[in-house]
Amino acid sequence: MKDLEDRRFVGLLEAAPDAMVCVDNDGQIALVNAQAERLFGYDRDELVGQAVEMLVPDAVRPVHPGHRAGYLAEPQPRPMGAGKELAGRRRDGSTFPAEISLSAIDTDDGILVTAAVRDVTERLEVQTERERLKTQAERDRLERQLQQSQRLESLGQLAGGVAHDFNNLLGVISNYAAFIAEEMNKPPGHVPDKSVLSDIEQIQLATERATRLTHQLLAFARREVVQPRVLNLNEVVASILTLLKRTLGEHVELVTDLEAGLDLVLADPGHIEQILVNLAVNARDAMPGGGTLTIETGNLDADEAYADSHTNLPLGRYVALKVSDNGTGMPAEVIDRAFEPFFTTKPKGEGSGLGLATIYGIVTQAGGNVRIYSEPQLGTAITVLLPVTDKSPPVAEQVPDESGGGGNELVLVVEDEAALREVTRRILSRNGYQVIVAANGLEAIQAAATCEDRIDALVTDVVMPGMQGKEVARRVRELQPGIGVLYMSGYTEGLLSAQGVLEPGVILIEKPFTEASLLTKLRGILYTRIR
Repeated sequence: MKDLEDRRFVGLLEAAPDAMVCVDNDGQIALVNAQAERLFGYDRDELVGQAVEMLVPDAVRPVHPGHRAGYLAEPQPRPMGAGKELAGRRRDGSTFPAEISLSAIDTDDGILVTAAVRDVTERLEVQTERERLKTQAERDRLERQLQQSQRLESLGQLAGGVAHDFNNLLGVISNYAAFIAEEMNKPPGHVPDKSVLSDIEQIQLATERATRLTHQLLAFARREVVQPRVLNLNEVVASILTLLKRTLGEHVELVTDLEAGLDLVLADPGHIEQILVNLAVNARDAMPGGGTLTIETGNLDADEAYADSHTNLPLGRYVALKVSDNGTGMPAEVIDRAFEPFFTTKPKGEGSGLGLATIYGIVTQAGGNVRIYSEPQLGTAITVLLPVTDKSPPVAEQVPDESGGGGNELVLVVEDEAALREVTRRILSRNGYQVIVAANGLEAIQAAATCEDRIDALVTDVVMPGMQGKEVARRVRELQPGIGVLYMSGYTEGLLSAQGVLEPGVILIEKPFTEASLLTKLRGILYTRIR
């Protein structure tokens, strides 16, 4: 019977999922199972008869006999997970975190203590990872809160700067308009003062400044139209020199050093002009007593040595556009934050802090890179690198009379803003076009369906209540096959690809537009349609 009980006991030990170690009164290992062999790395015959301390880490081995004696004095079952941090020692000397349950069995040879040992390394790793993820999630939540707070503060700064600039512009426009109205309302026969023309010019200049500010905001928000084409930067620089000289004033000398045989790049010419104007304004402000602004262009081959010295710059061929001045320069702490949105060293209300941030956004969106070098009292140099393109410039098509009037073509204009709708109608009508106007998409579709004549072109706003411009164009084209479509908008959501570029086949004129630009775009649409 005893042999049968012993066999059953041994069988239970072998079937146990944990490592089982049985220890006698003297602390010697009496019995182990196969799981114990695998866990500790010993063969069974290497364990049986040895002191159990061989399975205890070196650090606690001296005190273990005392703990064992204390347990034998009052042997009570101790379940796993009792809250004590325990560990085991393998044959190779490595240790592992363990949970150990103890139970005492009375035998003919005395008390036999059975220890069930479980390696909890994996569980603790999972628990640690869970705690790490929980901590990371909490950190991310706090960071989002901080970023939201900073974003709101930045938006407040932006709103203040923009409100200041627009209030100034509106003040100019409203007062000069009042001067003109006053002059024109004088009694019949009165000859208007010559200052009326000057007043009108001031209104036009103010609207140009407002347009540039709006474009800057749109470019920063990635809502502006990007119409890249193959460019020679030398030609863009040459085309804007007159504007830059007027911007800089007589106290700043403008010098150019443009490399002949410059490689071509793929970029939006309007964005390049915006970069040059922004940098020119910054340079002018840094040289209140006068100085020199230098614009240079050149080809650059970014090999491994060059790329290593310029972090995040891919290898390849670039065109460099460098704008430098000999003004006040910037200290290192300002350079570090120069491209941050809303950061400015100008007095409150005199700058939105979007200039360099916008330049950085434009250049990186074009796949390029921008560098800044400056020293206090010596000046600043900002270098824009744009990747060279292998594309060829398009062959210019001669559009007959592209900025002239119409030839009695019929145009459907869709614009929800009444004043702008009337402006557009007036421009087209006085230039020889027949015009049908609609205040929304439904009116446009009804007009297209009931019109007995062929409509030659559709000029539609992009963003309108009820029906967007793309849907208007689709439905009007079903009624008027082959009709040319010209979109007009300053906010182009829905017309751009994921890269911020106009979708293929889309022709768009940006608001606010001039009479000449509207006529040019429309003639291009009509010429393409009848070719």
